[in-house]
Amino acid sequence: MKKISNRSSVTTSIAYNYMEAKREVIERGFYSEIDWQEELVFEDITESDFIREAAWVILSSGMRETVIRGKFREISNAFYNWDSAKTIYFNQSYCMKKSLRAFNSSRKIEAIIQLASMVYCEGFDKVKRRLLEAEISYIKEFPFMGPATSYHLAKNLGLPVAKPDRHLCRLAEATGFQSPIELCSEIARMIGEKISVVDIVLWRFATIHKNYLDFFINEGYNLEV
Repeated sequence: MKKISNRSSVTTSIAYNYMEAKREVIERGFYSEIDWQEELVFEDITESDFIREAAWVILSSGMRETVIRGKFREISNAFYNWDSAKTIYFNQSYCMKKSLRAFNSSRKIEAIIQLASMVYCEGFDKVKRRLLEAEISYIKEFPFMGPATSYHLAKNLGLPVAKPDRHLCRLAEATGFQSPIELCSEIARMIGEKISVVDIVLWRFATIHKNYLDFFINEGYNLEV
């Protein structure tokens, strides 16, 4: 596999290949993921939304998305369906005990409880204001929010970022970009889409096709599942 070194060649080919990838992602039935990112607006995020998305990111760290998706409803029920930070704060023992029946990782469950407690103590209005002002640097103050998970959460809250997961990091390197955010920003600028939409299309396409790198640097030929 040969990297693309000429930036003008990248900007010409990657836009076309991205649209082809998006078409396939939609045809495979993942259009709801794209719609969700397209419609996501940070200003509309509620306290419940924030805790739910943070919990999803914490649970997903280092695990397959399909595993968490299969357990998330039961975990949500254990956390009162993310009703409020206050509800979780005053029912920590119940949330811990019941959620561990569905997902046996006390470390991750404790992190969710700690995050909700931080939101309750600080107040969501202040949390949301700091999210808008500081974005990633503030998110990293919460438990389990590291270099990748903090961007994952920011993206799921509607902020204009891309998650530096292994697929996007490999694709950025192969196409001559410094980072996933630079790659996604360039595609977003060319196509006229949100950075987070580009992120989800590239990520989902990579989970569908093992040779996704070849697809993007060799003009989209020879797809294999």
